[in-house]
Amino acid sequence: MANRSQRAFGRKRRKALRSGGRGVAGNERAALLIAARDGVTLIRPTGSWIAREGGQIDALALGAAASVGKGVVEFDLVGLERLDSAGAWVLERTRRALELKGAEARFRDGGGRHAPLLKLVEQACKDAPEGPRPEPMALIRILNGWGAKVFDAGAEAKSLVNFLGLVTLAALRVTLNPRRMRPKAFFTHMEQAGLDAIPIVGLLAFLIGVVLAYQGSDQLRQFGAEIYTVNLLGVSVLRVLGVLITAILIAGRSGSAFTAEIGSMQVREEIDAMRALGLDPVEVLVLPRMMALIVVLPLLAFFANVMALTGGAIMAFISLDITPDQFLTQLDSAIRMNTLLVGLVQAPVFAALIALVGCFEGFRVERSAESVGRQTTRAVVESIFLVIVATALFSILFSALGV
Repeated sequence: MANRSQRAFGRKRRKALRSGGRGVAGNERAALLIAARDGVTLIRPTGSWIAREGGQIDALALGAAASVGKGVVEFDLVGLERLDSAGAWVLERTRRALELKGAEARFRDGGGRHAPLLKLVEQACKDAPEGPRPEPMALIRILNGWGAKVFDAGAEAKSLVNFLGLVTLAALRVTLNPRRMRPKAFFTHMEQAGLDAIPIVGLLAFLIGVVLAYQGSDQLRQFGAEIYTVNLLGVSVLRVLGVLITAILIAGRSGSAFTAEIGSMQVREEIDAMRALGLDPVEVLVLPRMMALIVVLPLLAFFANVMALTGGAIMAFISLDITPDQFLTQLDSAIRMNTLLVGLVQAPVFAALIALVGCFEGFRVERSAESVGRQTTRAVVESIFLVIVATALFSILFSALGV
């Protein structure tokens, strides 16, 4: 039996050599013939080129890639009975290896049975990374990181604008149908974001007033103009610092709370349950928070202004011997009503930004506790950034208007 098999193998090999072939490799299930005809090298896989024959077809393909040189190479697939993705990948790998050697390699499928699979594998090989790339220089890595962050910021801004559109539509629906408003949630959030924040806002504003009065008096004393410490304190606090400090505190306190609350609901799939019940999460969760913050932030800003001026008055009395009557008289001459209004008119805008960003990041929380912390941090950073940008824009606008 062994001699008979050897004689059959010898006949196949002699037949290939008579037709100009270079050899025969394989077995009855997977085989490969290499032949030359009219200046074209023919590679003829036959049998079943499937994953089960992985070791065999890999050896056949590597041998063909090593033995064939430059020139035109055609893979004749007419005799190929079965082909799966593993076999197609081996053939595509062989074709690419021959092209790297300078050959012009292509597939020829008379029946067209295997062409769709080969095209899919070819496209997948094009999309796949070709191998480890060299490590870029440190400067290139830094620039790549900055560029990626810029694109991420652009995508974040686009998503935030889309979310603003959803909130605006929900607000219009509630305005046209006030029965859709949820007063209990509104007053609850007013208490949490407003009344509960009074101690920390008052304390920080008082200390800010003390610091401003002390630093201002220390500088103005050099020119004998200590009385103008009251002017400095009143204008800076009422126009900018009072509302800005209040907004930053509320962004770190209430904005982060909005993100954590909505994010926790996202983790527990409560928001999906709302949608299943036909409720709009924006209308139920976002509008009460945003409207409550828009109402309470101007009141908190006014309270912060009072506490900052109180702290400044106490420090002026201690360090400059400016009595409360003198302080109030100088303050009255230094400020006007629009000085107070310029600061308070910014508060609703800051409140809308803080609530918008806090709720937006809450909806972006994934179903993990780690994501809640990450998005909460992002909400605080983005809220403070937008508040400071809005403050700069308001300052430019008021300066241009001469207010």
